[in-house]
Amino acid sequence: MKFISKFSSRTVVMPTTDIDTDQIIPARFLTTTSKEGLGRYVFHDLRFNADGSEKQNFVLNTPAAQGCGILVGGHNFGCGSSREHAPWALLDYGIRAVVSTAIADIFKTNSLKNGLIPVVVDQVTHETLLQNPGMELTIDLEARSLTLANGRSVEFPVGGFARYCLLAGIDQLGYLQQHLNSIARFEESRSWTP
Repeated sequence: MKFISKFSSRTVVMPTTDIDTDQIIPARFLTTTSKEGLGRYVFHDLRFNADGSEKQNFVLNTPAAQGCGILVGGHNFGCGSSREHAPWALLDYGIRAVVSTAIADIFKTNSLKNGLIPVVVDQVTHETLLQNPGMELTIDLEARSLTLANGRSVEFPVGGFARYCLLAGIDQLGYLQQHLNSIARFEESRSWTP
């Protein structure tokens, strides 16, 4: 996993409430265990017509959305079934953080395990972001803060263990591997066998 501490990007806004994981990446694209290439399927049924052509009115297909790394979604983002492919697809597309007033717990957990930052903000901040697409934001994981273009900063919650792993650039397995010597010493010194 990549080390994450602080980054800035413009926002792309999708104000729809209850954006679910099947909208983020439809189930028919879940036939791979590789993270690479999934970005081409992100919001597939919303982005493309039946013939494969882009829907011109979909926000990710507009010139203003190109290069935006922060997605501001409507309330209850990432609801629906658990699929790790959803944060994989967003990351592969270039989205590094999702901001909303509520982010589904399973989606939030899958995101944190894979390096996508779920940022839950208050209603006033959310309304400001929805009304100002393309705003430059700074997300500081160490400070647990999101800073708006006007300099106003708001804190967002993130679990201590997930934050530690993201700041260290490791996943759960990487965390355990950091303690291999301690684990080996314990196994050598214990008086009982499992």
